[in-house]
Amino acid sequence: MNRMNLMIIGGLVALSHASVASAAVDKKDVLTTYSDIAHAKYEDSLMTAKDLQAAVKEFLAKPTEANLAAAKDAWRAARVPYQQTEGYRFGNAIVDDWEGKVNAWPLDEGLIDYVDGGNYGEESDENPFYTANLVANEKLLIGGEEIDATEITKVLLSDKLHEIDDVEANVATGYHAVEFMLWGQDLNGTGPGAGARPASDYDPNNCTGGNCERRAQYLKAVTNLLVDDLGDMVANWALGGEARQGLLEGDADAGIATILTGLGSLSYGELAGERMKLGLMLHDPEEEHDCFSDNTHWSHYYNQVGMRNIYTGRYVRVDGSTVEGPSVSDLAQQASSGANAELLAKLDATDAAMKKMVETAEGGKAYDQMLADGDDEGNQVLDDVVNALKDQTKAITGVVAALQLQSIDFEGSDSLDNPNAVMTQ
Repeated sequence: MNRMNLMIIGGLVALSHASVASAAVDKKDVLTTYSDIAHAKYEDSLMTAKDLQAAVKEFLAKPTEANLAAAKDAWRAARVPYQQTEGYRFGNAIVDDWEGKVNAWPLDEGLIDYVDGGNYGEESDENPFYTANLVANEKLLIGGEEIDATEITKVLLSDKLHEIDDVEANVATGYHAVEFMLWGQDLNGTGPGAGARPASDYDPNNCTGGNCERRAQYLKAVTNLLVDDLGDMVANWALGGEARQGLLEGDADAGIATILTGLGSLSYGELAGERMKLGLMLHDPEEEHDCFSDNTHWSHYYNQVGMRNIYTGRYVRVDGSTVEGPSVSDLAQQASSGANAELLAKLDATDAAMKKMVETAEGGKAYDQMLADGDDEGNQVLDDVVNALKDQTKAITGVVAALQLQSIDFEGSDSLDNPNAVMTQ
């Protein structure tokens, strides 16, 4: 394992020993810490997205394999702080309504660029834009209206193409659209290897894939749009920002419930269910979160890091500085030391399961390979994470009860709640 991976895993283990304050804690102070950490996380996400933007600019100016590799490294680095923000979804409507702009998945990549038809599936009546291929077509017919796509711009992507026809798989913006443009399709199924788009797909003097200038337009526009969208969310959590003020000026118990709603929903329905159990049940690499880059193990890992730092009120920023303060863990300790200890223990157990998943992937068996039908060992590694997340969610409900909050409905998933429905689709 390389130095970066050791540092990251060590950081997670260190976080498991975060101290619980013994002094009386005010709920408004907890909400302030929560908001401060949100602002820091989104600010780090913006900063690393700007690094990605600079790497993409360098690559498009000189489309070499080395510069493409640098852009991919910048994309991976940008995922680290962003994935830690996802515990702010679900409870915070302002985040949940916005999130689809930056992290929607899975995406029908044929909307954007060329695909290998033999590895892409069949077009359905539900999505006539399944293979629209914006990069190759300057005119698109959408709902009987011709859309001028002569120039690929941020406005075209965000206002005209993203989720066309109200189909969620028509993803034209965000991290995963950038990911596809850098890696291309992963044609390996549950075998080894990620996407292998050549740098020459962007080289007008040695163009592969056709339409290299338009492909460069798309990559530039979608990366710039990601920076813009993250900037909007930074402003929402800054002093006086709408998301921060909505929490601090509202009912304190409702605010604490918002925090726990985000943690429980991400832990259970979203991560354990939609992002992990569904793909495991179907043995389908198309259900892998970062499916073009084979970065999924880190993506899930940082979701868990994010849940821990929200609960314990301590976030280590990209520059190594720390944002910390009174936390929900402190409140839970005051109300029921047993409930707090139980959740901290379950966070530790999930950390351990996540670490095993990361070590397996970094050791040569990628996440999509672990999904393979018949790979009992790989399947078990992932199922252990799912089960740990489920237990973690039960412990979150214990904290909800200890704090005497009104019943909270966490996001569910058919893969966990009604598996027969998934298997008969």
